[in-house]
Amino acid sequence: MNPIDIITEYYQPGSTLFDIQVTHGQKVAEKALDAAQKVPHLSPDLDLIREAAMLHDIAIFQTRARSIGCHGSHPYVVHGYLGRLILEQKGLPRHALVCERHVGVGLSADDIKKDQLPLPVRDMVPVTIEEKAVCFADKFFSKKPGALEKEKSREEIVSRLARYGRGKAETFQAWLALFKEG
Repeated sequence: MNPIDIITEYYQPGSTLFDIQVTHGQKVAEKALDAAQKVPHLSPDLDLIREAAMLHDIAIFQTRARSIGCHGSHPYVVHGYLGRLILEQKGLPRHALVCERHVGVGLSADDIKKDQLPLPVRDMVPVTIEEKAVCFADKFFSKKPGALEKEKSREEIVSRLARYGRGKAETFQAWLALFKEG
């Protein structure tokens, strides 16, 4: 399966949003594969990681995120859930779960209820090593034009995640240890 073929179904090649989608996906894939290779004892599926990393933001075009050129009708926080729907329709259930579970360090049913997010009330947190690797790697890269190639520092990520509650930053710090990044 070639993720670019799926991306081109939703994004016009050569457009700014296509370039953001592909560049961000490639950076996340590189970082996620590097992380996964540090945990061979967990038998990560490297093909799934590469493909899912490229597709994890497939639904951003359906959201309102003007800073990156998205003019859809949904709040940005639902892009993972919407991506799951797209990828399930394509017969990619494992990729779909990576998509749904990558937002933040995952959203619990309690998070969704407490913050009244426009999502189904269920746990959307990374479970498998593949889901964790993609979610982890995604935190290092922005989709903002001009910053696609720049890797964020661990400290910057922890500080940002701490705004959403102590447990979020702690989850990321546990992943830093798991993937031997600190």
